[in-house]
This record gives sequence, C-alpha cells and structure tokens, in this order.
Amino acid sequence: MTRTSELEPAGTVLLRVLPAGSRALCAVSGGLDSMCLLHFMSTWGRERGFSVTAAHFNHQLRGAEADRDESFVRDVCRRWEIPFAAGRGDVRAEAEREGLSPEEAARKLRYAFLKDTAARTGCARILTAHHADDNAETMLLNLVRGTGLRGLAGIPQERDGVLRPFLELSRRELEAYAAAHGLSHVEDGTNADPEAAARNLLRLRVMPLLREINPRAVEHMSAAAEILRAADSGMDQAAQEALSRAFVQPGRVTVSLDDLARVPEAALPRVLLGLFDLLGAGRKDVGAVHLEALRRLSETRGGSARISLPHGVTGCLEGRRLCLERPPRELRELPLEPGVPLRWGAYTLTLLAERSGEGLALRKKPEAGEDALCVGPVRPQDRLTLPETRGGARTVKRLCLDRGISLSQRDSLPAFYAEGRLAAVWPLGVDTQFLPEGEACRFIQIIKEDRGERL
Repeated sequence: MTRTSELEPAGTVLLRVLPAGSRALCAVSGGLDSMCLLHFMSTWGRERGFSVTAAHFNHQLRGAEADRDESFVRDVCRRWEIPFAAGRGDVRAEAEREGLSPEEAARKLRYAFLKDTAARTGCARILTAHHADDNAETMLLNLVRGTGLRGLAGIPQERDGVLRPFLELSRRELEAYAAAHGLSHVEDGTNADPEAAARNLLRLRVMPLLREINPRAVEHMSAAAEILRAADSGMDQAAQEALSRAFVQPGRVTVSLDDLARVPEAALPRVLLGLFDLLGAGRKDVGAVHLEALRRLSETRGGSARISLPHGVTGCLEGRRLCLERPPRELRELPLEPGVPLRWGAYTLTLLAERSGEGLALRKKPEAGEDALCVGPVRPQDRLTLPETRGGARTVKRLCLDRGISLSQRDSLPAFYAEGRLAAVWPLGVDTQFLPEGEACRFIQIIKEDRGERL
C-alpha cells in the first residue's frame, strides 16, 4: 500500500510516542478527518496491539445537526466494536459566564471532557485529527492576530497528553485515505460559510489563493513550522538555564543582571515571564509593556527605581540583581498579644507597654481593659486622619501616593485596627483619634527584615 492509503507518517509518530499495548482516546467529531483517525486506529492500531476508545462531545450549538453527528459516531463505533463515550455542554452559557468567545468556550469544555474521559478509561494519550492544513491555518491566524515565535510554530504535535499523529499529513491525503477505505462522514453545515469563523475564511478563500501561488504551500508551511518549533525549543532552553539560577523566596525572586546579560535578546521576555511564574503570580495580564519596563529597569545603572507590575508585583534593582516582589498571600488579620513577637510579612511586630526602638505609639484606654489590636492588610477605602492632614481624613491610597509608596508596596504595609477601626498604618502614622496623651501608651515595636543583606 502507498503512503496515501496507509498514512505511514502517523504510524511513525504513534510508535515513537506510545508504547505497544497502550490504550488511546480518539476525539471523534464525525467529520472526515476524525473518521480517518478512528479507522486508522481501529485497523493499523489494533494490528500493533493498540486499543482505542472513541469520545464525542456535543457542543449543543447546532441543534438537530449536532444530535445527528453524535448518533452517527455512536452507530459507527457500534459497528466497528469500539468503546464509545459521549459528552455535552452548554457552550453559550459557558461563554457568557466566563467572558469567552464561543470558540474558546467550546474548546475549554471539549478538552475538559476529553481529559476526564481519558483518565476514567485508562487511556495513555488523547489523539486528535489535526493535520497540516489545520496547522497552516493556525500559523496564519496567529500571524495576523499578532504573535511571537511560539504562535508562528503552529500546533504542537504533542502537548499536555494530547497527540496529533496526522500533523504531517495534508487534508488531500486524508481525503484519499477515506476514499480508498470507503469511509463515510458527516459535514458541519457551518464549515461552508466563510463568515461563520475566521478559520473558515482562511480555509475557503485565503488558502486556495496561496495554493495558486505555490501548490506546495501547505507542505512548505509545515516545514517552516518544524524549524520554528526547534528555534522555540532552543529559546526555552536558554530561558530555563537563566531561571535555574534565580534565587526564590516566599513572595520574592531575584536574578543576577550578569545572568540576564547572557540570555539571547529574543529569549529575554521568556526569562522575565518565568520570573512571574517563580514568584507564583502567574502570567495573566503581563503584557509586552510590562516586560519592556523590566528590561529597561535591568539596564539602569545605579539609582533606586521601582516599577509597579500586575498582580501587586513590584520590580526593583538591588545591587547587581533584578528583584520581583509580591505581598505574600498569607497576609491576613491577626491579633497582637502583649509581649509576644508576631511575624507578619516582612515585619516582626511586638505589642509593648512602653516605647522601645522603632514603631508606633497608640493611646491607652482610660477605662479598664484595652480595645483589642490586630494587624492586617490595608482594607479598600480605609482612611486616616494624620496631624499633617489638618483634621481631614485621607485614603491610605492617597497618602501612599503622596509619599511615593507604590500600590504594590501599599498592599504589604501593616495596618493596625482597634475594634475594627483603622488606628495606624506603618510607616504613615497614627490616626489622631488614637494618638497617645503624654508618655503613657501602647507601643507597637516594628522591625523590618533587611532583605538586601540576604543577596
């Protein structure tokens, strides 16, 4: 048999990745591509000891047509004696609830179903029927939407337990395979509408034009994607080498400027994003403007510049190291017990009956018993009336801005509350209602860790 009828490249991929005797889960929509995959695994795969389960997800977007597709796949699996699993979800409701496009919501629900089914049925991998034409379309979509190297590399052959054995095969090769084996399939009616989705527009109008320029356009794009994936992997490796030398502490990560200088320029954004990962802040909302600000900061010579970044992260230089800090998640309201040191964030706090060292002095209550004191993060819209505000209350946010304290730094300042009322914030000061009269006071001794000594 020829390559067209037997799809040898797919077999090579499967034999390289899956051990003999493995069980695989085939994602089957009922379309031509997925029916080729199901047939290939039920024939070629079975001859080589693989077992297969079919999984179909009904997105409930096309009414009776979607139910028809599910029934078609179920009937084929019955005839071919293949275990079948079906799932369904309300894509429109998910999109509205999560603020996603219908395509994003459908993908999220579909892959969640596939992963759950694979785990439940003991399948080593999830197989999908993505092919070279899909990859070319993805590369073009990523290009016009704006992407980096990873987006230009297209669809990965394997990631997160999902394997795409047809990625080196064209749609025409799969059509020839289906014809050679007499495979039937169902068509999604929206696939013929170029206005239904951006991918449809590319497939129906743009790709035919590219094939007019060069009939081997898809083949050449696949080859380019392979080169780009190799380059992407090389940059990942360079970034990981630099990140492996970063110094990680709770709420804080630093990296040597010398290590950053050795990173190829194209890989530097990956290192900076990796610092957010090491910090535990994640990459969401971290954009090119933030990475550029960090790059400029790392090239600053001297000074004490600090920049505010998403998720309450602060970037700064400490000697020859770039530092990212974030208020620890465990900062919460805790009671202050007289004479008992309390570690809170970067501070050690001790409630004393007299002044000792650096800290804040609060009035003593004249009547028996003192109102309980606790420390916690500043609450939104909290206000202080300080002597310098001349009797007017100011929000802590405004006071911090006036003193050059960034919002991310503000989130890690200790705020002291008496019976639920804000009494003081370090280092802003004590509210006038809680100032001591004379020498008698309750004193909160405050010792801040000098983190610079640890580098």
